Amino acid sequence: MIGRMLSMIFTFVMAVILITLFVINRKEVQLVLDPFNPEDPAFAISLPFFWFMFALLFIGAVLGGMTAWLTQGKWRRTARQRTQEAMRWKSEAERLARERDANVIERKQLELAE
Repeated sequence: MIGRMLSMIFTFVMAVILITLFVINRKEVQLVLDPFNPEDPAFAISLPFFWFMFALLFIGAVLGGMTAWLTQGKWRRTARQRTQEAMRWKSEAERLARERDANVIERKQLELAE
C-alpha cells in the first residue's frame, strides 16, 4: 500500500516536471540528419523541441519494455516448464486415484460375492 502510494507520488511529480519541460520548450528547432552537409542538409525536420523530447521519451519506454521482456524470457520459460510438470503430476495423481477407486470397488464386489 505504501509502495503504491510512493509510486503514484513519484509518477505525479515526474508528470509535472515533464509537462513543465514540454511547455517551456516550445521553440522550434531543426533536427539535421545529414552530417556531411549541415548548412544545406538533404534531410532535416523542424518541430518544436518538446516533440523531440516526447519522441525520445516514447522510444525510451518502448526500448525499456522490450529489454525487460527479453531479459525475463528465462523466467517465463521456467514458469512454462513448471506448469507443464505440475499438470503431468496432477494427471498422474488423478490416474492413481482412479485406479485406487477401481481396486476398492473390485475388492468390495469380491467380498460380497464370497
